[in-house]
Amino acid sequence: MRRREFLKAAASTILLSWRAWAKEIPDDFRITRIVGFDLLSERPKLVGKNSRRDVHGKRAVDRMVRLYTSAGIEGIGNCRAGQTALAQLLGKSPFDFYESANRKVSGPLGAGTMPVWDLIGKALNKPVYQLFGGAGPVRVPVYDGSIYFSDLLDEYRNKPLDRFKEEIDMGLAMGHRAFKVKIGRGAKWMPPEEGYARDIEVLKTIRQHAGPKILIAVDANNGYDLAKTKRLLEELPDYNFAFLEEMFPEDIEKCLELKRFMSRHGWKTLLADGETQGSLDAYKPFIEARAIDIFQGDMNRFGFEGILTEAAWCESQGLQIAPHNWGSLVGYYMQLHIGRAITNFYRAEHDPLSNAILIAEGYEIRDGCSTVPDAPGFGLRIDEEKFAGNVRVNFDLML
Repeated sequence: MRRREFLKAAASTILLSWRAWAKEIPDDFRITRIVGFDLLSERPKLVGKNSRRDVHGKRAVDRMVRLYTSAGIEGIGNCRAGQTALAQLLGKSPFDFYESANRKVSGPLGAGTMPVWDLIGKALNKPVYQLFGGAGPVRVPVYDGSIYFSDLLDEYRNKPLDRFKEEIDMGLAMGHRAFKVKIGRGAKWMPPEEGYARDIEVLKTIRQHAGPKILIAVDANNGYDLAKTKRLLEELPDYNFAFLEEMFPEDIEKCLELKRFMSRHGWKTLLADGETQGSLDAYKPFIEARAIDIFQGDMNRFGFEGILTEAAWCESQGLQIAPHNWGSLVGYYMQLHIGRAITNFYRAEHDPLSNAILIAEGYEIRDGCSTVPDAPGFGLRIDEEKFAGNVRVNFDLML
């Protein structure tokens, strides 16, 4: 068979596979309208500083898109693509961009393919994680990533350590059994030794309050160096850190030295990094050297296609992924579908955001893991009344 004929036959097989699932979809199924809007969400607490940035606040915004179709099905999702790129979807079927064999959505949206995936899942009456393979666990492990420098907030200066006990209790009440704690106060906000001493004090308080069974990881946002990281581990030898994240700027030899140091002491702590990388290729030398155990490509920067590529590269080396997700409610749901789909997913990062406009049923955290709904697409819906009265529409594109 000639190459052109083979490719034509392969394409026909792929087309038949989704057509067989989508018997109710009309042949003229196409996108007729695109609405872009900002989804404002709030945290249940004020989140403070980390080693690099000032107070993070109580709010975060997702840039969202609604895709309306001739079949009356609507796709919803996080999408940072501009109007010019989005306009290229008008008049097209979402299946024009769907490469089912590669588990990929191509086209003009770059990493912002979530609304198209949602539309395809709804059209096929399948949750998105099934379109990715569905090989992961039924309940996806998660962690609370919101333990920042609350001791440096004015309202808690008189009871800095008690506030961490309160925040751990808040996370436990949400269903969390794993926490990531920010450290590195001495990098910017306090004298170096004083800041390091406060880091130690906070960690001891949290461990004593949470107990030995709760997983605790730390994130220095590059506020430490290799020597200080070793010092931290030596001063807290029985702490049993789940992972260390961004202790210092990524360097293969330093990462390998830290891993050798931990191995000599018999510590099973994992090394996590990679949230600031802007290119997938930047991970390749670290993956080949096995210099990092958990790779943290940003969920919204790389989108589903990028994160699944990263996961495939890591799987071949026995490594894991845990996408970075901060300041995005919808990014959390995106992570969970990745975690439900693959076998080398570590944990989803939960920024405890919520709002009354986006209805997300079936995502429930219990005993440190989240359920993922079997609803078509991502199982997300819009409260139309609240949308009309509270959302700022950025653009409205129509055929």
